[in-house]
Amino acid sequence: MPLRKSWFLYLIECVDGSIYTGIAVDVAKRYAAHVDGKGARYTRSHPPLRLMSVIEYPDRSSALKAEHSVKQLSAREKRALAASGARHDVRINRLPPSAII
Repeated sequence: MPLRKSWFLYLIECVDGSIYTGIAVDVAKRYAAHVDGKGARYTRSHPPLRLMSVIEYPDRSSALKAEHSVKQLSAREKRALAASGARHDVRINRLPPSAII
């Protein structure tokens, strides 16, 4: 049986103060794509400023459900979630500054 890959929900603060929410298996690679303008359409017109937080999920399905839930939050609530380190279904893992591309 193949090993299950963890999926991650991530929050990116954009230069205009908005917050982009997405999911990926490799957050560093996905964040780099956003920075290079090859990520989502939204981050092409709202360039990333920093990676705010990363939340690990055991599978794609649970990450997608969490993404939908987080996208319903206001920017203020997303900032509070990222700042608190509180759980949102599972633990929040913060990448050290050196991991941010």
